[in-house]
Amino acid sequence: MRFRIGIDLGGSKTEGLLLDPEGRERARLRVPTVPGSYPACLATLRDMVAALETHLPAGAAPARVGVGIPGTLSPASGLVKNANSTWLIGKPLDRDLAETLGRPVRLANDADCFALSEATDGAGAGAATVFGVILGTGVGSGIVARGQLLAGPNAIAGEWGHNPLPWPEDGERPGPPCYCGRQGCIETFLSGPALSRDDGRGLTAAEIAARAPADAVAEASLRRYEQRLARALAHVINILDPHVIVLGGGLSKLERLYQSVPRLWGAWVFSDRVDTRLLPPRHGDSSGVRGAAWL
Repeated sequence: MRFRIGIDLGGSKTEGLLLDPEGRERARLRVPTVPGSYPACLATLRDMVAALETHLPAGAAPARVGVGIPGTLSPASGLVKNANSTWLIGKPLDRDLAETLGRPVRLANDADCFALSEATDGAGAGAATVFGVILGTGVGSGIVARGQLLAGPNAIAGEWGHNPLPWPEDGERPGPPCYCGRQGCIETFLSGPALSRDDGRGLTAAEIAARAPADAVAEASLRRYEQRLARALAHVINILDPHVIVLGGGLSKLERLYQSVPRLWGAWVFSDRVDTRLLPPRHGDSSGVRGAAWL
């Protein structure tokens, strides 16, 4: 067996991990993502692989490489689609990166990587159905059923973030514009930038959480966020009825979500009670990159 490199290409950061043949971590690296430039993206990935491979033992074969991206490869064209890092859209990233690295590269949606990692040996281990959610620069999800990642003919299973926010209130219609060309997508309400925009003072999500509940504006923003997340997840429960929902991304660190959201979502779930568990990720920020390594 060979060493594996997993890379999580995020909107704000790119993280890489080197696993040995037994699945043990040997090296880790995190760098800022250069926004807006496809050539810079390729260079970042090339340099990260090179840096991680300096930790290979002498004589080891080049590592296998898997990359989680904030989008997916179109089965029709082989090009990246549905990426909130819009400079990736329309690019043959797997082919260009394979040529750059001189080896095959496997790509998958970052939320799929996260869901697979948490369903395999994370917070959702042992559950029959796991819905893994990324709440970060963008919003996405992956679905794992009986240990298998669900994938369909359009490569969009779990594209929850680009459905409309369910049961919108008057002040939420038509909703903020989304990069996908529509308005009122779940992503425009539940991403980190969306929470910052709702607060209106230029604070990050972490700063808003730190100020609440003493700061009335921050507390009101978080309460709106929790209620919107409860509605959005209730819609998922009504369709998929997952045993476990695992939150990932920067906003998954808001501990209050795991108590407040399940208290709220019952108002919209079509059931007499809700037994779905809402859990933080066992592997934290590393879950996506671990999933990519196992590709």
